[in-house]
Amino acid sequence: MKTIGLASDHAGFPIKEYVKNLLISRGIDVKDYGTYSLDSCDYPDFGHALARGMEDGDCQIGIAVCGSGEGISMTLNKHAIIRAALVWMPEIAALARQHNDANVLVMPGRFVSEEQARQIVDTFLETPYEGGRHQRRIEKIPL
Repeated sequence: MKTIGLASDHAGFPIKEYVKNLLISRGIDVKDYGTYSLDSCDYPDFGHALARGMEDGDCQIGIAVCGSGEGISMTLNKHAIIRAALVWMPEIAALARQHNDANVLVMPGRFVSEEQARQIVDTFLETPYEGGRHQRRIEKIPL
């Protein structure tokens, strides 16, 4: 398994910490780009840090969490190599990987439980990209 980068704002911090501990307990290398507390902060600071880490090769996959998942997803997707997918159920995680080759999983921290987060993370990490007809669509994403 490759190194997984993590990022969140204060609203996503509890789920990020849960996911971090889950991954570490499985022997997976993680790099935490923050935030590191429940103190109010700005999601772009941490979303950009995760994306830069992926651009630099420090991590190959990302998991990010903010309150709704929207803000940090928008931030991440400003980076050309990032394909961040906002996911709130395992079925969406599977499709994001199969059809979109998503490399960052984004979850809405205020709307998923720890158990839901575990199921989503497991599905995201275990589902392969299908390639084929989906590749030409992915190639059209960058500007």
